Amino acid sequence: MTLSLWFSLLSACIIISFTPGAGAINTMNNSMRQGWRASIWGILGQQIALLIHVVIVAAGVGILVANSPALFAIIRYAGAAYLVYLGIRMLLSKPEVASDGTTSGRQLTRRVMLNRGILVNLLNPKAIVFFLAFTPQFINADQPLLGQYTLYIGTVIAVDILVMYFFFAGTARTFQRFTATYRGAKMLNILFGVLFILVALLLLFLH
Repeated sequence: MTLSLWFSLLSACIIISFTPGAGAINTMNNSMRQGWRASIWGILGQQIALLIHVVIVAAGVGILVANSPALFAIIRYAGAAYLVYLGIRMLLSKPEVASDGTTSGRQLTRRVMLNRGILVNLLNPKAIVFFLAFTPQFINADQPLLGQYTLYIGTVIAVDILVMYFFFAGTARTFQRFTATYRGAKMLNILFGVLFILVALLLLFLH
């Protein structure tokens, strides 16, 4: 991969990572509820899903998904259903009130945040189709593939981690004070619950 091509990849990755989606919403929610440092576990889960998507595309399975309406639909509905599930859980959850009147959301383990991050990004067939169209632009099939794919996915993941952690999680961190009261925490539940459901609807109805 030439330096100019890599800079093109880097620029594209930055633009894509700054585009709000389910991953960004999940990251901001984790940061506001679990803390900025802890939110990295959800971000790492999302990167595992990105890695799996690229492996799927590299293995040629992505073509099968893209050309199979039934398989695409199954994954799409599963992804939307999971986001709706997360949204409804948040809408119905009640903040825990401490003796001093402040609140704290239910603390999630690292494993839960990691698994949630994986599922949020993995159950999105459009991501597979996107990588199917995006990846060949930066891979030369006439050259050794391992080094190219390593540099490619390494750039994608590094950029996404930096943007998710320092921009989305960092921005959400500044609003943590709103969760200190029952009303603020409840409004946060409603906000992110609605956002998860809206992303699910976009996943279903936007083609």
